[in-house]
Amino acid sequence: MFQISKRGAVHIRIRIIGACGSGKSYIAKELSKTFGINCYETDNLVWDRSYENKRFPVEVRDAKLNQIVNTESWIIEGVHHKWGRESFKEADFIFIIVPNKFIRDLRVVLRFIKTRLGIERWNYKQTFKNLWQMLFIWNKAFDKQNLKEILELTMEYSDKRIIVQDNKEVLKYMLQYRNGYNHQI
Repeated sequence: MFQISKRGAVHIRIRIIGACGSGKSYIAKELSKTFGINCYETDNLVWDRSYENKRFPVEVRDAKLNQIVNTESWIIEGVHHKWGRESFKEADFIFIIVPNKFIRDLRVVLRFIKTRLGIERWNYKQTFKNLWQMLFIWNKAFDKQNLKEILELTMEYSDKRIIVQDNKEVLKYMLQYRNGYNHQI
């Protein structure tokens, strides 16, 4: 599961899922820095960022995900669960982040403000339409339906599924796991 090679490279596969504003991207980047593992956003597998609002063909999306999943180590984060099930199967750890709804929605608004003011960079141009969708469509759907579907989907992987309320619990868990793990060389 958690292996460290003679050169110090960490080999582990982590899948992180949660609603908009749950802290998936933030904690994936922190894990990436801490363990030296590449992190990938499922949004970037779906959206062709060279165009506005253009999706990659499903075949391209799936091929990109397969290429990632078939590597030794990765962190994949995103809300997507109706496709890419192999990322759950191949993961060593599955983290489901379910924060307080007020905190989650506040993060979405703050990210919107920071990106609009140029304080923070994001993958796409934040619009009022995006803000509305995140808060009142996507997050509501996550609360009402998607979380149930994710829990059902990951039930067969319950031995490697960890549900947290705070995204920082993910890093804390992984550091404790690494420090208590009998490293294989």
